[in-house]
Amino acid sequence: MSLDAVRSPAAPVAFPKVHEAEGIPEAARAEIERILATGDLFRYTTENSPCMLLEQEFAQMMGVKYALAVSSCSAALFLSLKALDLPAGARVAIPGFTFAAVPSSIVHADCVPVLVECGADYRICLDDLEAKIDSCDAIIVSHMRGHTSDMDAIMAMAAARDIPVIEDAAHSLGTLWDGKKIGTLGRIGCFSFQSYKLLNAGEGGILITDDAEIVARAIIMSGAYEHNWRKHDVVEEACARWQNKLPLYNLRLNTLSAALVRAQLPELDRRVSDGRRNHDYVAERLNTSPYITVPDALPKELRAPDSIQFNLTGLSEDQIRAYAKATKEAGITVQVFGLSMDNARAFWNWEFLPESFELPRTRAMLMTACDARLPARLTLAECDMVADALLNALGDVTA
Repeated sequence: MSLDAVRSPAAPVAFPKVHEAEGIPEAARAEIERILATGDLFRYTTENSPCMLLEQEFAQMMGVKYALAVSSCSAALFLSLKALDLPAGARVAIPGFTFAAVPSSIVHADCVPVLVECGADYRICLDDLEAKIDSCDAIIVSHMRGHTSDMDAIMAMAAARDIPVIEDAAHSLGTLWDGKKIGTLGRIGCFSFQSYKLLNAGEGGILITDDAEIVARAIIMSGAYEHNWRKHDVVEEACARWQNKLPLYNLRLNTLSAALVRAQLPELDRRVSDGRRNHDYVAERLNTSPYITVPDALPKELRAPDSIQFNLTGLSEDQIRAYAKATKEAGITVQVFGLSMDNARAFWNWEFLPESFELPRTRAMLMTACDARLPARLTLAECDMVADALLNALGDVTA
């Protein structure tokens, strides 16, 4: 009997686990073991804590003066608004397509969210922003799912009215706009370390700025009681001026989370490059379907995606629902923002807003906009499997 006759058949290739995060580098494990042995889990226990080192390294990486590590990107947004010293009731413009944490941070800061239309490319409609901006005291630009709005136009509008811009860059670490790093264009930039982001600590966030007054206020309000602000690499004069004059919200990052993030900083460039490669590869394949449109990047935008978004065209609502079901059965969950029950990215589900808004363009987009995980760690062969699943499910629905 020949060897071919007894050789076992090849095992089927497993579908990639797109909903799992990338593994934590070994360097983080060693550092966590060291921290656990000391028991120093509080960021202010030691002078050179992992939190302080993370802030220094992140600020240097982004090319800014100051960084403050906090418990989440939502906390960073909230502290940014408080640090700007906006009056109670201040109106803050945000895109109608964002995560519920963004308007929530505004409400927590005793301000009022003003929702602005977004188009089929997921970006802020500049005409609607122009119509609403004169009633606003600040702007939060959410680069939702890493799609950058026209920052030249937005910054010009804000500068003409002397109102601050905060960048919600939770999905955009590593993205460039006209060669400049997203998060450094506005007065303050906020980033996320939640588990599906390029830097993963499970939870956590960081804000960056070049403004000593803003970072001083944010540091104290984050929970630097007594004189713990001295353990930050900041301007002491500004912090001393605000000592005991601001409430403490206790939104600090812990040392274990900081250790996780610091170990991943050397991986960031590779993750950005691989994520862009994967996105563009799958986008090219999806765009071959007459039923799918993947919006192009803007001319000045160099994205750092870890997921892919696309619009379904020419399908009924029943067919779109059937498509979401078929993709899930194929192993890749596709979220249709406007049709997923209680979706936190659909503005009509934000019943906590002090004012209601009707955004017909944003609503129409959300009813056909699809979202799928596409981690940077996937190989091109695995990307082909994802694209096949997305396209084959569509073929079944439209057959």
